[in-house]
Amino acid sequence: MRAIINPWVGNTNGYNCFGCCPDNPRGVHMRFYWDGEQVVSVWRANPNFVSWIDTLHGGIQATLLDEICGWVVFYQLQTSGVTAKMEMRYRKPVSTKWAYIRLNARLVEQRHSVAVVHGEILNPDGECCAECTCTYFVYAGDKAIEMGYMPATLDDAEVTLEDVEVSLSDAVALLGR
Repeated sequence: MRAIINPWVGNTNGYNCFGCCPDNPRGVHMRFYWDGEQVVSVWRANPNFVSWIDTLHGGIQATLLDEICGWVVFYQLQTSGVTAKMEMRYRKPVSTKWAYIRLNARLVEQRHSVAVVHGEILNPDGECCAECTCTYFVYAGDKAIEMGYMPATLDDAEVTLEDVEVSLSDAVALLGR
């Protein structure tokens, strides 16, 4: 798999997305990878995002899933759009003490200006903890550019999921989380 380069970083004045901006001090700082069939993210929960003791808030879970599903639209469909509908299913608690969670999202269907994307949150053992179906209204080319769309490209280096998990765990250890 290869990292998806975030085209807005350093290129867009006012870019401060809660989901993917690395400089938003209150954001979730997601990074994304393309594995040839789906968008993948590996993420470490911040203890400030709890609902119950050591449990990731359901609203944050929905935010993470909406964000990764949106990146399917940005990267795979090479356009932008807005979430028209999101259906969530919470299956198991997500612990904020886990070293990481993995998120996957894949395109299910596209017809005209509508895209349907399925996303899921997996625990470190690969079990599904939450899943969603997001329906997006997808902009046509000129409207996407008017709304700030910039093409997303891939980094040249191949990485494995294990590489990403290890580097995330190392970063967490260095930060003392």
